[in-house]
Amino acid sequence: MRAFGAFRRVVAVAGAVTLAVSMVACGSDQKDAGSGPDLGLIKSGTLRIGTLTDAPPNVYVQDGKFTGFDNDLISAVAAKLNLKPEFVGTDFSALLSQVNGGQYDLGSSSITITEARKKTVAFSNGYDFGYLGLNTTKTSGITSFDQLPGKRVVVVQGTVQDDYATQKNLNPVRVPNYNAALGQLKAGTADAWVSPAEIGEKMAKEQGGGTVILAAKELSDAPMAFAVAKSNDKLREAVNKALDEVIADGTWTKLVEKYYPGRAVPANFKPGSGSVKFTAPKA
Repeated sequence: MRAFGAFRRVVAVAGAVTLAVSMVACGSDQKDAGSGPDLGLIKSGTLRIGTLTDAPPNVYVQDGKFTGFDNDLISAVAAKLNLKPEFVGTDFSALLSQVNGGQYDLGSSSITITEARKKTVAFSNGYDFGYLGLNTTKTSGITSFDQLPGKRVVVVQGTVQDDYATQKNLNPVRVPNYNAALGQLKAGTADAWVSPAEIGEKMAKEQGGGTVILAAKELSDAPMAFAVAKSNDKLREAVNKALDEVIADGTWTKLVEKYYPGRAVPANFKPGSGSVKFTAPKA
């Protein structure tokens, strides 16, 4: 009986050791799968993204889901980092300060890199290029940017288009979002809207009521990038690495072809770090 009792104690101890090792292993797997490197995120395992809801094809909501070129791209980046993207809508005028203030981990909204904005946030590598657009009505007679002095020009506050209109001394009317800018054109309370060209063109076709057009556009010098807090170099570096991966695996090219069909890529533009080979989208 003593021998059998001793055997039972050995088996019990061995079982307990096996269970403990198993629990440690499972705990380790769960941690590795859910958190990854310490990226200074608001919530572990989640990339909280501030974006807009009304700027197709770049960033918008469709059937209750945040989508668009920028948001689909950052979702692919998040997947490379084993993170769940969590989108929250906001106004562009507040976005950068909200990112740097810790309300969002990252800002996604076709944000053009400028020296002024670098004072508020840090930027990922560039992932897109853009054009300034000139939206107006069919009956305005405006066909070029040099006709804007003396006209009532509307812009979204805090955008590169706001900077452009200010630098040109156009005394622009500033509104909080793209729908408000389009609404002023349709109502006849503005003569022109200086827009991001892709957004302005799409909104004119889909929501312009047949009266709003994109009359002209010109290439912007600076690339677009994701915004991160100036203090979070680890997240910025991780996003840059993952961005290169989605460029290399063809995701970037597929998204360009989906959201900007037929759009040619300027010869001097290279997405991401610039060192990754990519397939040029079909023009």
